[in-house]
Amino acid sequence: MCGIVGYVGYRDALGVVVDALRRMEYRGYDSAGVAILDGDGGIAVERKAGRLANLEAELGEAGAGKFAGTSGMGHTRWATHGAPTDRNAHPHRDPSGKLAVVHNGIIENFAPLRRELEDAGIELLSDTDTEVAVHLVARAYAEGPTAGDFTASVLAVLRRLDGAFTLVFTHADHPGTIVAARQSTPLVVGVGQGEMFIASDVTAFIEHTREAVELGQNQAVVITADSYTVTDFDGNSDVTSRPFTIDWDLAAAEKGGHDYFMLKEIEEQPTAVADTLIGHFVVDENGGRIVLDEQRLADQELREFDKVFVVACGSSYHAGLLAKYAIEHWTRVPVEVELASEFRYRDPVLDRSTLVVAISQSGETADTLEAVRHAKEQKARVLAICNTNGAQIPRESDAVIYTRTGPEIGVASTKAFLAQVAANYLVGLALAQARGTKYPDEVAREFAELESMPKLIARVLDTAPQVRAIARELAHVPTVLFLGRHVGYPVALEGALKLKELAYMHAEGFAAGELKHGPIALIEDGLPVIVVMPSPKGRAVLHSKLLSNIREIQARGARTIVIAEEGDDTVRPFADDLIEIPAAPTLFQPLLSTVPLQIFAAEVAQARGYDVDKPRNLAKSVTVE
Repeated sequence: MCGIVGYVGYRDALGVVVDALRRMEYRGYDSAGVAILDGDGGIAVERKAGRLANLEAELGEAGAGKFAGTSGMGHTRWATHGAPTDRNAHPHRDPSGKLAVVHNGIIENFAPLRRELEDAGIELLSDTDTEVAVHLVARAYAEGPTAGDFTASVLAVLRRLDGAFTLVFTHADHPGTIVAARQSTPLVVGVGQGEMFIASDVTAFIEHTREAVELGQNQAVVITADSYTVTDFDGNSDVTSRPFTIDWDLAAAEKGGHDYFMLKEIEEQPTAVADTLIGHFVVDENGGRIVLDEQRLADQELREFDKVFVVACGSSYHAGLLAKYAIEHWTRVPVEVELASEFRYRDPVLDRSTLVVAISQSGETADTLEAVRHAKEQKARVLAICNTNGAQIPRESDAVIYTRTGPEIGVASTKAFLAQVAANYLVGLALAQARGTKYPDEVAREFAELESMPKLIARVLDTAPQVRAIARELAHVPTVLFLGRHVGYPVALEGALKLKELAYMHAEGFAAGELKHGPIALIEDGLPVIVVMPSPKGRAVLHSKLLSNIREIQARGARTIVIAEEGDDTVRPFADDLIEIPAAPTLFQPLLSTVPLQIFAAEVAQARGYDVDKPRNLAKSVTVE
C-alpha cells in the first residue's frame, strides 16, 4: 500500500525516483508525486492524481531544469484519508516550502494532532492524515529543544505518532540528507557506491544495487550519499537491522515480452513452486526429513501442538483453507482457518500448545501482523509463510517457510498463491514428521509427489488458448458462479476472487453440496458456472456427488465449464466446455486446477479493457487494518 522511494547520491534524482515509482506503481496508483532538492535551498514538487503517466506528463511540461538535483523522493498513493485528488497527493510540504514528507500507512491519532495544529493557527491544505506530520516536524525544527536539528525534530515527532506508518522527510536546508522511519509498514535501505536509497520495496533500487538493509520495527534511518545510520525513535543506535543481498535482478521485475506482468507471473508458476520446494527435504540416516527455512521451535514443541490456527487474508486465506485439508489429513490435529482481520477481535482460545500459521506474501500485511502479535501475547507459537525475506511477520515468528517466487508485480496474486499452497503442504509434512503420524518413507513419497507438480503445472499452461477463447465468449456476462467440493471448494473461492479483482464482475464460489440450500436459486438460462471436479480415482464419492450437482444446474439452463482430470470421460456429457488437467493426488490437485481460473480472469479483464496488473481500488501490500 503506497510506494515510497528516496535517493541521495550523484545521479539525476528525478530520473532515479521516477524509474523507481514506475517499478513500484503496483503498490498504489491513485496519485503520484515527487520532491527534488535543488541544492540552493529549494524543493521542487510536482504531484498529480491518477496513474504515474499523468505525473510524467506534468513533469515533461514543467521542464527538466526545474527538477535538477541529486537528492529527492517520490510516492505512489493508495488512498486511505482523503480522495485521490491533486491536493491529497504526496509529497506534502510545510508553509515555508522547505520541508516535505511522503507517507505509507495510517497515523491513527491524526485527528487530535490536526486540531492541535489548527488551534495554533496552521492551515492544513489536504484531507490526509499525512500532512500533520510535516507541520509537526516543521514546528519542532523552528522552535524548542530540537530547533535547527533536522533528525532530532523528526524523531521527536515520531514519538508522538500512533499507527502503522512509513514516513520519509527531506529538508531544503539539508539537501544531502533524508530521514525516514517505519512502524509496522515496510522500509528498506539500498546501499550503493556513493549513493543511498530508501524504499518500500527493493524493486525500487535493484537496477543500481543489490545490497540492502531491512529496518526493524520502530526504527529510523538517516541516509546520506556515503552512509546510513539506524536508530530507534529515541535516537539510540544500539539497535539491530538486517543487511542482506538481493538474489534476483532487474530482469525478474520486467514483463519479459508479455502484455501484463500477471501473464508473465502465471507462466512463472512452475518455477515458483519448484523454487519454493528446493532445500526442504534433506536426506539423512532415516531416509530423509522436511526442514524449514528458519526454525526456533524444537521438534518436541512440534509434537506437542494440539491445535492449529491458520490466519491470512484474501488469496492467502484460500491457501490456508487448503492447508486445513492437508494438515488434518496427515496429522489428525484439528485446524481452524481464520480471516486475520477477524482473528484477534473474537478472542480465540490460544495457549502454548497452539500453533498459528500466518500466511502473507509481503510479510507486512497489517491484519495478519496484528493477528501474529495477538497470538504471541497469548503464548502461542507462530510459523510464518512469506515471500519477503526479513519482513516483519517472519521476524516476529518462531519458524518460517519462504516462498521463493521473486517479485510479484501484478496486484492480484498468482504465483505467490500457488507457492503458498506448496509451502502449506511442507508445513503439513513437517508436522506429520515431528508427530510420527507419517513414517519417513511416507514423508519422502509425499514430497516426491509434490516435487513432480511443477512439470504438471507447465502442462496445464498449455490449456491457455482454450481458456482464453472461453473467457472472450463470456466477457460480457454479468455473473459467473464457481463450484467445488473438498479441496475444489477453496479453488472455487479463489477463482471467484480473481474475477472480482480483475474484471470487476459479480462472482461467487460455493461448496457444491450447498447448492440445494439456497444458491441454486441463482441458476438461470445461460449463466456460466465453472466446476472444479475431483479425481474419479482418489475421491470417487465426491466425484459422483459433483456430477449430480452439474446435472442439477445444467437442467436449469446453466452453461457448465468443467475443469476435470484427463481421461475422465464420465463428465463429458455434462460439460458444455471441458478443460482437462493432468491427474494428480487429490490434495495436490489445487496446484493444477487454480491455473485455468487465473488465465480465465485475466483474459476476461483484458477483453473488457481493464488493467490486469493494477485493478482499481486495490494495492499489493495492505499495510493498514
